[in-house]
Amino acid sequence: MCIFAARMKLIQFLKDWTLPVAIGIGAMTYLIFAFVPQLDGVAVFFAPVMETILPMFMFMVLFVTFCKVDFHKMRPVWWHLWVSVFNLLFVGIVMALILLFNLQAEKLILMEALLMCIIAPCATAAAVVTQKLGGSLEEMTTFTFLSNFMTVLMVPLCFPMIEKSADIIFMVAFTKILYQVVTLLLVPMLLAYIVKHYMRSLHRKIVSVRDLSFYLWGCSLMIVTGTTVKNIVHAEASVWLLTVIALLGLVLCVIQFAVGRFIGHYFNHTQEAGQALGQKNTAFAIWLGITYLNPLSSVGPGCYILWQNIINSIEIWQERRNKSAKR
Repeated sequence: MCIFAARMKLIQFLKDWTLPVAIGIGAMTYLIFAFVPQLDGVAVFFAPVMETILPMFMFMVLFVTFCKVDFHKMRPVWWHLWVSVFNLLFVGIVMALILLFNLQAEKLILMEALLMCIIAPCATAAAVVTQKLGGSLEEMTTFTFLSNFMTVLMVPLCFPMIEKSADIIFMVAFTKILYQVVTLLLVPMLLAYIVKHYMRSLHRKIVSVRDLSFYLWGCSLMIVTGTTVKNIVHAEASVWLLTVIALLGLVLCVIQFAVGRFIGHYFNHTQEAGQALGQKNTAFAIWLGITYLNPLSSVGPGCYILWQNIINSIEIWQERRNKSAKR
């Protein structure tokens, strides 16, 4: 009985804190392979494997999530507009600070890191968390599309003003980012639509597995965290700069979640709006930073992964506790 009770407590702990556990495992796994010389060969072997697996995990997370979406309920609502307005406002504030003060060197890197945490689209996994919090899956899925296409437009407009030395042509950048968005979002949605309407037995099996998309996301988070720790460890920057980026990323994360929830409470969609503005597609943001800005700017969204998932875990724990109290 003691062993059974301990096992149940462990399972419940993992359910309550899946995201921090995933982050911890991802970080520790990288550090072990990076600093134990005997594992160098294994690390070299698994590096390309992880790079291949991660997109597959993200595809499966979206596919399983979209299998639960009622496509007839996907439409823009008022809180989408106001969250988008504040997202644009935050981007405008950072852009104004960079241009008005003509920031250079480490100050510019710091602001670019924060910009990546703002201009990045709503995370594809935000719908997964929102569903666990009892929010509207359809409204979050709709906003995820809107947010991604906003980013497609903002990046080619903003980045050339920051990195004037970078050869960024609007249509080339627009097409390149749009391709990433289409591949990431539309393909799994189309496949989910086909499965839901024309392969009903398979669809029933997929949706019958409780929290499947959430735990798939946990697996992908381990890989993303390992990659993030790798980027931070190998970043050619001072400890002071990395620390400031991490701390300001925390402040920004709290502000974005708080503002989102403040907007949402006017429309009775606090959870959805909070996730929409606060939870960012950090993997996409890291790619944007490395591709178009100073590569060190990718440290910003790398740290943001930790902060947003701590907040997500606290929200999920509170939701579970509230449900238990009502029983």
